[in-house]
Amino acid sequence: MTEPSKTTDTGRLAHIIALTRSVVPPIHPAGRPFALGAAGLALLLRRLSRRLGVVGFVLAGAVTWFFREPKRVPPSRTGVVVAAADGAVSHVVLAEPPAELGLPAGERLRISVFLSVFDVHVQRAPVAGLVTRAVYRPGKFLSADLDKASEDNERNSLLLTTSSGVEVVVVQIAGLIARRIVCQVAEGDKVEVGATYGLIRFGSRVDVYVPAGSRVLVEPGQRTIGGETVLAELPEA
Repeated sequence: MTEPSKTTDTGRLAHIIALTRSVVPPIHPAGRPFALGAAGLALLLRRLSRRLGVVGFVLAGAVTWFFREPKRVPPSRTGVVVAAADGAVSHVVLAEPPAELGLPAGERLRISVFLSVFDVHVQRAPVAGLVTRAVYRPGKFLSADLDKASEDNERNSLLLTTSSGVEVVVVQIAGLIARRIVCQVAEGDKVEVGATYGLIRFGSRVDVYVPAGSRVLVEPGQRTIGGETVLAELPEA
């Protein structure tokens, strides 16, 4: 028979663990090597000097926090496009989608979100659907807040087709200090709205292209929450 005190202690520990998990988000798998490397460096610095050790652990904490992947709850509404990333809306313009996707000529509404180094850097599917095209294109590393970054910078483009046949494009764009785009999906994969599909390391931008008849619900300067903020309402089929 379990002693009441031990049962109580076990319950308290489980409660503390649950609270910690609800407050501290998990780390994206692509960031784990960086977090472990930073922690190892911090331990090494601690052996050399207590002051250096403190600096090392602060940096390790910052690296770990950068690669966080918090849980998000997408809206249950249908016919909407949600933000693919946390950040600030930098542009809402009519523009041609990336040429490498091979789409018919014609401008679409492009909503650009700029991610600073303080934002969550995982990307989430803006709609549920099928990945019909996935194309990586090398390029420059201009500051991601510049409009021409959409054309000139390294990028990874996805064409998503919803169950109703609507096409939405989402593009991961490297920034001034970003040097690695991670994409976890490929052509033929199915994605759920709000599900994590990739990551850009250290400052970047994400463009979402929606059909020209869509109703955009955000403005430049507005903050977005990836997987939750509704960017636009799609036109009726």
